[in-house]
Amino acid sequence: MQPTLAAYPKHHKIMIDCNQAIAALDWSKEPQGLYAPIAYALSSGGKRLRMQLVLAGCRLVGGNEQDALPFAEAIEVFHNFTLLHDDVMDRAEVRRGMPTVHIKWNDNTAILSGDQMLIEAYRLLEKVPDTYLPQLLHLFTKTATEICEGQQYDIDFEQRSDVQISDYIEMIRLKTSVLLAAALKGGAIIGGATYGEQDALYNYGIHLGLAFQIQDDLLDCFGDPATFGKAIGGDISCNKKTYLLLSALQQADTHQREALNSWLQLTAPSAEKIESVKALYIATHAREAAEQAIANHTAEALKCLSTLPDNSETRHLEQMARNLAQRKS
Repeated sequence: MQPTLAAYPKHHKIMIDCNQAIAALDWSKEPQGLYAPIAYALSSGGKRLRMQLVLAGCRLVGGNEQDALPFAEAIEVFHNFTLLHDDVMDRAEVRRGMPTVHIKWNDNTAILSGDQMLIEAYRLLEKVPDTYLPQLLHLFTKTATEICEGQQYDIDFEQRSDVQISDYIEMIRLKTSVLLAAALKGGAIIGGATYGEQDALYNYGIHLGLAFQIQDDLLDCFGDPATFGKAIGGDISCNKKTYLLLSALQQADTHQREALNSWLQLTAPSAEKIESVKALYIATHAREAAEQAIANHTAEALKCLSTLPDNSETRHLEQMARNLAQRKS
C-alpha cells in the first residue's frame, strides 16, 4: 500500500485549491458502475501532496500554476488509481477512514474502475500546453512503468530470502519516490525551468520519498498507535522486508540471526513476536541504522534544493523535508 506524505506546513498558501479542482472533475457519465467508484475514491480526500508538488514546482521557477493544473490533476488521478489496485492486492479494507472500493463494491469493480482512472489520467494530460506535452508524456509514462516495476519487486521480495538493503532502496525508489519526483519535475517543466532546475527538483523528490518510506518502516515498529493511525507491528507480523529487518539480518551476530529467522517462521499474529523482534532491532542497531538513513536522505534532499532560486517555495520544500524526518504519523 502506498503511503501518504505529510502535507505542506499549514501556513503555506496553495493558490489553487487542489481538493476543489479534483471535486470539479465530472464523473456523472454512464455506466455509473464504472464511474461512481472513481468519484467515491477521489472524494475520500487525502492531502493531495503530489498535486501540490506539481504546482509548487511550477511556482518555484516563476511559472503560471494554472498551466500546470491539468498535469497536477493527472498525477493525482493516477496516484489514486494505484491505490485502488494496491488495496485489492493487499486485501486492505479501509482507506482514509472509508471502506476501500473492492470492499464497498467488489474486486472486479476496483480493477476496472482503476483501469479507467489510468485512462482518465492520460486524458487530463492531453490538456497541458502543447509546448510541453511530449516531455510530460515521456516523464509520465516512464514514471508509471517504474511504479509497476517497484510494486512487482515488492511482491517478489515476499518470497525471497536474499533481499539486500540496496534491493530494498531501489524498490521503494520505484514504488514511492519516482511519483513525487515526477510531480515536481513536471511542474518545473511547465514553469520554464532549466534542465538543472528540473534535475534538482527531481532528485529532491527521490530523496524525500526514500526518507519518508524508511520513516514509515520505523513508525510501523516504534511509533505511537494514537498518532501513527494504525496498530504497531504490522510489518513484523507479516514478515515484510523493511529497512529495519534487512539491517538487523545484516548486522546480527549468529545468535541474533538465528532468533530472527526463528521468528520469521511464525506467520500467525503474535504480540510476543512483535516485542521480541523489536528488541532484536534495537540490539542489532537496526533502529539506529534506519534513523541514520532517514537523516542522510533528508540531508541529500536539502542539498538538492541549494542550487535552486531562494524563494518562499524553496523554503517550504526545505521545511517539508525537515518535518518529514520528525513526523509521528
